[in-house]
Parts: sequence; C-alpha cells; structure tokens
Amino acid sequence: AKYKKYGYDIQDGKAIIPEWETEIKDKAFEYCKELTSVELPQWIKKIGKEAFFGCENLTEITLPELVEEIGESAFLRCENLKSITLPRWVKKIGDGTFSWCFSLTSITIPPLVTEIGSSAFWYCSSLKSISIPPSVTEIGSSAFSGCSSLTSITIPESVTEIGRYAFHGCSSLTS
Repeated sequence: AKYKKYGYDIQDGKAIIPEWETEIKDKAFEYCKELTSVELPQWIKKIGKEAFFGCENLTEITLPELVEEIGESAFLRCENLKSITLPRWVKKIGDGTFSWCFSLTSITIPPLVTEIGSSAFWYCSSLKSISIPPSVTEIGSSAFSGCSSLTSITIPESVTEIGRYAFHGCSSLTS
C-alpha cells in the first residue's frame, strides 16, 4: 500500500524509502498508524518537523550515521517507540522531539549536542536514565517533565541554562 502524503510504500508495517532520498520531509508519515518500523537510507541527513508525529505503532527506527538534523516534534506521540540511537553528528534535540514517547526506555545523547529543547522528552514515562554529554550548554523548559521512571541523570558543568520545570514530575529521581 502507498502512503498518501509522499507516495512511500509501506509493506508489512515497514516504510520503504528510496535509496536516493536525503531527507524525510516535514509531516511525511504524520499519524501513519500502519507504520511499525523504518529503516532509513544511508544518505538521509535530515528528519523533518513532525515527520513521524503520531505514529503510535512505530516500535523501531534506525537512523543513518549522516543524520545531522532532527526537526521539532519529529517523533512526538510515537507511543510504542522503545529505543532509538541518535547519530553522532546530531547537534540539537529540538522542542518536543520525543514528547509522549511513553515506551522509550533509553536514549544516548550524541557528543556534539549543544541544546536539549523545550519538552524534548516530555512524558517519556518509561525513560530510566540519561547521560548528558559535556557539549550540552542548555536544557529547555519542561525538557524532562513527567519522566516518572527517571532515576538518575548526569548534568555536566557545561550546562549554563536549565529551563523552568525541566525536571518537573521526575518522581523517581534519586541522583
């Protein structure tokens, strides 16, 4: 079956994206309930804003090494996404990127990230721990709000700005 917005094929829940693609456009798979997994071509450099917004059945996605930019709210409401590895060239985790990813248990923040945007991990209620690299200087407002399973977080000395309510509702936080 073809997905209506950009004509991508979806076979057995998996998106089939042509090898020559270099970006996933804004809202490309928005609310695509059929989507369960995505393997992106190696040349993808950009994931657009809200590209996978509301893909509630998406459980896994492999981001290629060349990805540098992930748009705001790119994975918002991917309620069954369990884990994701961010490529080392990503420099910013934008506003709302992983908001309401209830099943996300772990994520590694790459060493070049300088900013974690507002509500970036808002209500990722299964996220247990996170390590922030020394490249990060800013943690946005409500960045980790509602991460009720978060037991530990390491904040490096490089962080000079922490937004309002950044850790609000992190009731399991012990260190």
